[in-house]
Amino acid sequence: MTDEAQRGGRPRDARVDAAILAATRRLLADVGYGALTMDLVAAHANVGKAAIYRRYAGKQDLVFAAAVHGRTLDPPPDSGDLRTDLRWLVGGVARSLSSPATRAAVPALIADITADDDIADRFLRTFVAEERAYVETILDRAARRGDLRTPADAEVVHSLVLGSIFARIYLLRRPADKAYQHEVTDLLTAMLQPR
Repeated sequence: MTDEAQRGGRPRDARVDAAILAATRRLLADVGYGALTMDLVAAHANVGKAAIYRRYAGKQDLVFAAAVHGRTLDPPPDSGDLRTDLRWLVGGVARSLSSPATRAAVPALIADITADDDIADRFLRTFVAEERAYVETILDRAARRGDLRTPADAEVVHSLVLGSIFARIYLLRRPADKAYQHEVTDLLTAMLQPR
């Protein structure tokens, strides 16, 4: 039995869900996190504010869902080559962190994550855990092929990818373009592969 059926309410409308998230992404890019309000999202999504609050406890949850949680990578393809697999990973992280909505939300979400254990836990369980699982898949495949110098810790490799892209975009304020992605990929490959 679904949550809606147990509560006796009508099922959620996927079109309303999509409209709320799309409006939130547009508004994050247009007005930024600080100016984003539930009233503004409701007006732009053409829904009542109650429809938003039935789905999200507050602004942080809504922004997290729109800018971070909904931005996932597809499962990693098995190219048979460590460099190609790492290039896929680095490119996916760069695209995810470079979207206008994510760029508008991440600085404030980082502040919220450091101040609120519940938000930090949700962020780790969804966005970070999924990416890290993909890193584990890539490294496991490479190990089976004999492409790794020594066993590699997925958390460390993921931190190197995420940290380098994050620093490039948010601290250095430069694009994580294809040339940068290839440089990161080449350095990671050199660190991981046998000499």
